[in-house]
Amino acid sequence: MTPDAAPTGLRALVVEDEAPLAELVSGYLRHDGFEVEVAGDGEEAIRRARTLDPDVVVLDLGLPGIDGVEVCRRLRTFSDCYVVMLTARAEEVDKLVGLSVGADDYLTKPFSPRELVARIRVMLRRPRTGVPRSADEGAPIVIGNLVVDVPARDARIAGDGVPLTRTEFDVLAALAVRPKMVLSRAALLEEVWGGGWNGDEHLVDVHVLHLRQKLGDNAELQRYVRTVRGVGYRIGTGQ
Repeated sequence: MTPDAAPTGLRALVVEDEAPLAELVSGYLRHDGFEVEVAGDGEEAIRRARTLDPDVVVLDLGLPGIDGVEVCRRLRTFSDCYVVMLTARAEEVDKLVGLSVGADDYLTKPFSPRELVARIRVMLRRPRTGVPRSADEGAPIVIGNLVVDVPARDARIAGDGVPLTRTEFDVLAALAVRPKMVLSRAALLEEVWGGGWNGDEHLVDVHVLHLRQKLGDNAELQRYVRTVRGVGYRIGTGQ
């Protein structure tokens, strides 16, 4: 590799018990200007995440002791950092389980470290000021007893805050600002993950599932997020 890039101020935590792989991933991230710390197990990962306050965590699913799913659950109690899950098993259930606890993306081993860094870069370029392009460009959006304040990145049901991850909120906002529009999975990927992202469209379904769970919704009720069969998703009416 060429010499490391200038520091970007971005922080990454690599959680991987295979030391050679951890060093390889860390090297690519440092080369891209990240400040990097490494943890070899879940308990250490939680401790380091609390002190480092990372922008992104690269998290192996199959850790000794506390596995990656549990690490991700605990991370989400105090951090909204991006999480990329690594798994050695290609079964879809592993990917879905990892994403359902708040992971933003996944890669199956073996993978290209360059692709990993590229995906992280795409995620970090996503705007944090919200997605509005309509619906009064900033006025709170009311869907039944759900209020979505996009600029403040705040969602409330009957006045109580809903603890959404960055990606879950972005999916909700993308739908909420277009109340009469059905968005395909491809359109949501473009809006939320960005044009340079080239992963699996199932990401959208998983995040919608988890979003519904947090909103007290489900595929039968569809009060807040409606499925339009064969097309995609649209915002509900709250009824």
